[in-house]
Amino acid sequence: MMKASFKARYEPDKPTAAASVAVNAGDFKLRASMTDATVSYGPSLNGLALAVEKPGFFIIDYNVPKKDFRFQFMNTIRVAEKPLNLTYIHSKNDQRTILNGTLAIDSANKVSANHVLGTANTKVKYTYSHGGLTTFEPSYDLGKNAWDFAVSHKVNVFGADVDDVFRATYQTSSKDLGVEWLRSSKTQGTFKVIASVNLAEERKTAKLCAETTWDYVM
Repeated sequence: MMKASFKARYEPDKPTAAASVAVNAGDFKLRASMTDATVSYGPSLNGLALAVEKPGFFIIDYNVPKKDFRFQFMNTIRVAEKPLNLTYIHSKNDQRTILNGTLAIDSANKVSANHVLGTANTKVKYTYSHGGLTTFEPSYDLGKNAWDFAVSHKVNVFGADVDDVFRATYQTSSKDLGVEWLRSSKTQGTFKVIASVNLAEERKTAKLCAETTWDYVM
């Protein structure tokens, strides 16, 4: 089975597009993708990447223009009978290593942490899902000594193959306020509109962008 996807993103100063093709090869998945292809002056091969993945175990990415490997390994262990998902990510060229961990306390609560080795960049996030429709996500950045907040609400359209998710975010360190609207459909793909404004700016100007994604299974 082969799956292809195409994503287009429009911002007033930089329209971009991305495409990927994934092929199942037994227990493995082979993927080729092109990102950050500027379409206003014609597509380019910037961002071409190749990947091999064993779902749930590892992903190896190769960035062709940068000649850079990225390794990602995943594992799940149990802590007090609760699943703890661990992820190790390492980029060869910049020697950057990231550790991620997510502990699912129950179906509604989970705690996650992200740390960049050798730095003070550590983030801790708590996620609470209320009724499966509304999600609250406060997070704390130890490096910046600052809180971030996010809340999202899912709307199920009765009798239609469409789901809408509305999400609001606020970063206390940069004072960035964002609002998102995501519409997803199994037959029509996904569409996202993002609006953001920096409350610290004297002249507050909203930034807008839109994304749309189509998936094809062959």
